[in-house]
Amino acid sequence: MENCRLWAGLPGGGRLKGKRQTSDINVMGLLNGHDSGVHYPIAMASPGWKNKLFFGDNLIGLREEIEDASVDLIYLDPPFNSNATYNVLFAEKSGDKSTAQIQVFDDTWEWGKEADATFRETVQRGGKLAELLDAMHRFLGGNDLMAYLVMMAPRLVELRLALKPTGSIYLHCDPTACHYLKLLMDAVFGPKNFKNEIIWKRTNTHNDSQSWSRVADCLLFYTRDSEAGFIWNTPRNPHSQSYVDSKYRHNDGDGRKYRLDNMTSPSPRPNMMYEWRGFHWPEKGWRYSRETMAQLDADGRIWYPTNDDGTPNTARRPQLKRYLSEMAGSVMGTVWTDIPPINSQAQERLGYPTQKPEALLERIIAASSNEGDILLDPFCGCGTAISVAERMNRRWIGFDITQIGRAHV
Repeated sequence: MENCRLWAGLPGGGRLKGKRQTSDINVMGLLNGHDSGVHYPIAMASPGWKNKLFFGDNLIGLREEIEDASVDLIYLDPPFNSNATYNVLFAEKSGDKSTAQIQVFDDTWEWGKEADATFRETVQRGGKLAELLDAMHRFLGGNDLMAYLVMMAPRLVELRLALKPTGSIYLHCDPTACHYLKLLMDAVFGPKNFKNEIIWKRTNTHNDSQSWSRVADCLLFYTRDSEAGFIWNTPRNPHSQSYVDSKYRHNDGDGRKYRLDNMTSPSPRPNMMYEWRGFHWPEKGWRYSRETMAQLDADGRIWYPTNDDGTPNTARRPQLKRYLSEMAGSVMGTVWTDIPPINSQAQERLGYPTQKPEALLERIIAASSNEGDILLDPFCGCGTAISVAERMNRRWIGFDITQIGRAHV
């Protein structure tokens, strides 16, 4: 991907100049030990757009590098799991363990002084989010899950600011924290902007499970402002072969399959009661005007019943040809079982344990953005979302705490 600029914070834990400067967050130092020279606010509408991949604390990047109301679609898959051995997610390209990722899991998401300070700061700001976090803290106490929720809260606030009024956000999570994150999302985005909880079957059942086998993840789908409308390209399921075989049994001889549909009016229409090519009008009239019937006939869209000798069978009705190629599939639901996990032999596999299939991101990006729109992934990991965005002609911005995304992108 040549059309990309890189930023990795400032050396020595310095801080950027930006529109929402804060005093309690330190920028991650450059992983390469030098300044990339590219750290400027993103002018989304300016010519000469460059896709951006940031390394370091995404909270700083969101506050100081992303303009308000500038992003069309956000996908985030925060790396959290209840498994105690989940500290090391992946290795560097060299095979060494990623110390930055270990630091994120071992330090940042354990309840301690930093988590407590962030919690108190958020609560002191007041509002629905503060009330919710305070209630969660009283319920959960100062544990690892609470530290994770405290980490997520200010980032969700910044992500909401980054979204355009017509934008959407998908938060990918597992059952461990899904219900808590749903409450955070309600507090930040508002319950009225919640659209769907999508269930994605990510694996098969495990024979050694001691309870119901956990096979699914959740995706929480919110919009920035439902009243303003939001980008939506209705995703549809392809027709099943059994449906095609049972419904589209006719063929024009050119390979185009079609089914027959009646051409009678559902209610009485005196002006549609006319004879057509020797066929008497139906009891309530035809569905189409004489002019439309003539056009359909000229286009070969009318099927005429015939006798065995090929003469018109006027005892039956002509019918409309509806071609399979013109008929959209059924509207897709919120339980996705048709996207398998990445298997060990898959070409797209990068060896990143939390890597998501490209087909999953393709579906989300196609439904909630258009070509030229901007996708933001604040936890881009191995870079699946931004890679798919590039292939689908979307602009993109990615954040991650390590250079793994850069190596894989």
